[in-house]
Amino acid sequence: MATITKYTCGAWLLTLGLLSGCGKEFLSETPNDSVTDANFYKTETDAIQATTAAYGELLTTGQYNAALWGIGDIMSDLSTTGGGGGQDGFEYQQLDNFNIAPTNPLVNRMWGSCFVGIGRANIVLEKVPGMSIDPAIQQRCLGEAAFLRAKYYFDLVRVYGDVPLLTKPPRTLDEVNIPRTPAAQVYAQIEADLKDAITKLPASHSGDNIGRATKWSATGLLAKVYLTEGKLADAATQARSVISSSGKTLWDNYGDNFKVANENGKESLFEAQFISGRNQWTTDGPGFSGNEFFGPRGQGIVPQGGYGFNIPEPEFVAGYEDGDMRRDVTIWKPGDAYPDGRKQPNSLPGSPNGFGLKKYFVGSVNTNIWDSELNIPVLRLAEMYLILAEGVGPTPEGLEALNKVRRRAFGQPINTPGSHDITSTNADVFKAAVRRERKYELAFEMDRWFDMKRTGELFTSPELKKKGIKAHNIILPLPQQELDVNPGLTQNPGY
Repeated sequence: MATITKYTCGAWLLTLGLLSGCGKEFLSETPNDSVTDANFYKTETDAIQATTAAYGELLTTGQYNAALWGIGDIMSDLSTTGGGGGQDGFEYQQLDNFNIAPTNPLVNRMWGSCFVGIGRANIVLEKVPGMSIDPAIQQRCLGEAAFLRAKYYFDLVRVYGDVPLLTKPPRTLDEVNIPRTPAAQVYAQIEADLKDAITKLPASHSGDNIGRATKWSATGLLAKVYLTEGKLADAATQARSVISSSGKTLWDNYGDNFKVANENGKESLFEAQFISGRNQWTTDGPGFSGNEFFGPRGQGIVPQGGYGFNIPEPEFVAGYEDGDMRRDVTIWKPGDAYPDGRKQPNSLPGSPNGFGLKKYFVGSVNTNIWDSELNIPVLRLAEMYLILAEGVGPTPEGLEALNKVRRRAFGQPINTPGSHDITSTNADVFKAAVRRERKYELAFEMDRWFDMKRTGELFTSPELKKKGIKAHNIILPLPQQELDVNPGLTQNPGY
């Protein structure tokens, strides 16, 4: 387990420098017994701690501990809310049924977490260049901050559309309450940040630094950004670079990507770094909530019995090809054996077809701790192969990239032509095959809704039509609480 989440950073890091210099001077004396903007940012340790704080929001309700699986999974054709019925998980039900209020807690937290993370990254990018510390550490910290700012903005612009672009710590409220910036300008900043990060980040880390962003994390994210923008040739170039030069390789077994023992392993480009046992019940980290939230409801194979959320849709489950080994890694289905020998029932509360999300199941390691230490993959090498395939189309290179992923899925040697290879060079057939492969290879990695949005599938999917999707649901509402305090913001149409 990487220890970037184990550095001790006080709560002051949340706001330190976010509004430095604004308002009246309430004290005439400089405090000497607390951390302030004046006495911090002096040492190498200070720079590392400030940078580490920028990772923290990845572990919260606003990112991988709740909002992203609500948006990326439940709003897509992969899953439905599940849970205990009634108002249980109402915030997910709103997303699921495309009846999303501007007061939705996940909508609020997603916005807030991203901007807190951006604020922390901006402080690093402002303060660390002037510090007299080891140049290698200085460059690494700046590269990590640029990468994280790009990551948070990438989430924001895909979810909300135009968003305020803040690239330095604000010093007055007027610098906070700014209007929305056109999405094209936000994407331009994301690209610039990732290109900058690539020049500053090391190719790999060791020891306690494993889990921090690397050059290949930034290159992989840039490939994904270009793909989202429709810049296919650029996306292919970046993905090809990762494949050829990162030293990363695919696991022979798909399921090896989702084991605690293999975290930050040979296929991983970047992960949200969770640890367990530091809390009892919170979705604000540092432990991952999915072990409990996704556990089959009331079956007792996770510490609190299992809540049964994020239930796979029957149509998604039925779409697995015969022999696709990813299904049994990803899905609980009726008759599957639990660790204690019991079987998954034919029907469960919130899951009338008896399906459940198995991909992040760890089990009941400690009956007193409900969370999990399992990391969440943010970028994997398999996705780089699929980006390359989509970028170059049905060429020999594209076919081979796609088929490496498929061969692994069917338990066949990755580098040898297999019985499930796609061979069609028809552009439409190949495009559909790549899209389908992304759906099943990256299922429940909190990204499907974003894929459906960029490909137009949001409005052609029979499952989403049944859920009641409307044209304006291509983006989510801005949080009402932000509109209330920032007169420069305007709401998205339809909300």
